[in-house]
Amino acid sequence: MSEFLFSYGLFIAKVITGLIALVFAVAILSGGRKREQEAELKVNNLNAKYQNLKSQLSQSVMDKKDFKQQAKKLAKETKKAAKLRAPDKPRPKLFVLEFEGDIKASAVKSMREEITALLSVAESQDEVLLKLDNSGGIVHEHGLAASQLQRIKDANLRFTVSVDKVAASGGYMMACVADKIVAAPFAIVGSIGVLAQLPNFNRLMNKAGIDFEQHTAGEYKRTVTMFGKNSDKERDKLKLDLQETHSLFRNFVVTHRPKLDMDKVATGEHWYGVQAMDLNLVDELKTSDELLVNALEQYDIFEIKMEIKKALQEKLLGGLFAGISSFQNSVAGQQNDSKFH
Repeated sequence: MSEFLFSYGLFIAKVITGLIALVFAVAILSGGRKREQEAELKVNNLNAKYQNLKSQLSQSVMDKKDFKQQAKKLAKETKKAAKLRAPDKPRPKLFVLEFEGDIKASAVKSMREEITALLSVAESQDEVLLKLDNSGGIVHEHGLAASQLQRIKDANLRFTVSVDKVAASGGYMMACVADKIVAAPFAIVGSIGVLAQLPNFNRLMNKAGIDFEQHTAGEYKRTVTMFGKNSDKERDKLKLDLQETHSLFRNFVVTHRPKLDMDKVATGEHWYGVQAMDLNLVDELKTSDELLVNALEQYDIFEIKMEIKKALQEKLLGGLFAGISSFQNSVAGQQNDSKFH
């Protein structure tokens, strides 16, 4: 076993050395300059996707003769529907966006480009669906995300937000911009509140004999701090700031959803979809999958996603780390096998 571990360690050392050399080589070839990541707009026709899924499953479970007859019948119906449709009245389009949130609402960088793209081609009869999964985070970052979604409303396009998992705090700030919020029964919704928390190391630093100095111009340039001794006046100012932010949050939500009882829902609590429905936080209980499947008959559905192209260094590193991980899993499996035999 010791011989195996030595060989394994030697292998890892060689891989890491090669990896470092490769990164330096790529950096030198690229001139050592940091380039902006390129983005590419990906468009996926969901009508075709769902039809392919249905066709694949039907072909597997049906008799060949029945499947051919069904396929012919479907082709005739599709052709007939196309003829009946007035040439000057095309089917409306449903543009589908997806936002997976983090504390900094980082996905807004891609979403703003996606919105710009769809607004350049969307017509008055078209609609937008945002699949939102966001538990909130920094106020101004999520405020920007909500402002980007407002562009859809300003363009007079019907706008729906679908919440399968969570739209809380800054996530709900984004959701409430929509004309309609649809949530899964157990999706987490709400949390209309503001939070600030930080540790304080002042007593620990005093014990270690470490001094801390902070110099500001302006009485409230800095209030509470992690390293200095905080006064009641500083704490009161922070609480006042939080209350003002909470007031802005409440006003934003009630502007978009005027029927809400804000005193009841703006307590910082969150609710599941069924409860949120009773409180008027959402308008319908349904998953995004149900929404899309139900829309197939009426809309041409296009999923839009801005994908960031990985730099050469990232691709190389990703491949190498994947290889190392695969090797480690293989070794672990062999070790487990030897123990059980």
